[in-house]
Amino acid sequence: MSGPRVVTDRARGGRWTSLRGGGGGREEHGGGGEDGGGGGREWLWFRDEPRRAGVRPGDAFADAGGLEECVPTIRGTPDHGDAWSRVWRRAADRPPGEPVAEAVDCPDFRLVRRITTDTARTVVDYRLSAAPGYRFLWAAHALLELSGRARALMPRGAAVRLYPDGGARWTPGRWPTVAGVPLDRLGPADGTAVGAVVDTSEVSVRDGADELCLSVEAEGQPVSVALWRNLGGFPEDAPYRSLGVEPMLGRVFDLAHAGEKDAARVPASGEVRWRLTLSVRRHP
Repeated sequence: MSGPRVVTDRARGGRWTSLRGGGGGREEHGGGGEDGGGGGREWLWFRDEPRRAGVRPGDAFADAGGLEECVPTIRGTPDHGDAWSRVWRRAADRPPGEPVAEAVDCPDFRLVRRITTDTARTVVDYRLSAAPGYRFLWAAHALLELSGRARALMPRGAAVRLYPDGGARWTPGRWPTVAGVPLDRLGPADGTAVGAVVDTSEVSVRDGADELCLSVEAEGQPVSVALWRNLGGFPEDAPYRSLGVEPMLGRVFDLAHAGEKDAARVPASGEVRWRLTLSVRRHP
């Protein structure tokens, strides 16, 4: 097992532009479009989206792939949140001996992340600062490059909310099959597109001999894993295949439809901290 190397683009929403398996040695990550380097498999999927380079806050989501930081909502307003369309910067508050951190300032909150990689794993530590009581969702909206044989592995029997369309209506069920949909199977393309939120803190994706493992932890906050299983069913006018595996804070896609325990909430301290952990392995 090893930590995948991450490259980010601060100028364009802090988007992850590479998540490459393998690598070793402790590294710092500052983004800025630097070369990913190293070896191993590139896990992120990309598509040509000319609008992505010129987006402004409030724009409709421009799906170019990679991994986008979606906060304070995924669906709803603003579309895919407020952070993906803003410039991120190096954070000034760098403790001695710690890696460079990246930050984005949005109207209601500030989000800081620090990425560290060693030979075993990659850890992303997040800190959101806002007024006490502020509610939000967050998702590491990772779109992955996977074959039609890939599987998503989560605890069998975990509670699932299946979203059959782009609305807020959902159907309850249990992993891995809900309403006849085998959510763990990530291909081949069949003309369908559904979303799901699974009550678990960890997920792995197995594609042939390669496996990517992701987990999220946040003390006192609801965590889950979202799945975007688009097998060529979205958008209606020009569908394509895209597969999102997304550790998240919260249990719904749209903050406007979050129940009392469906969203993260900023405590009296004015800060919420959480951690995303990633590792890769290759099976014989």
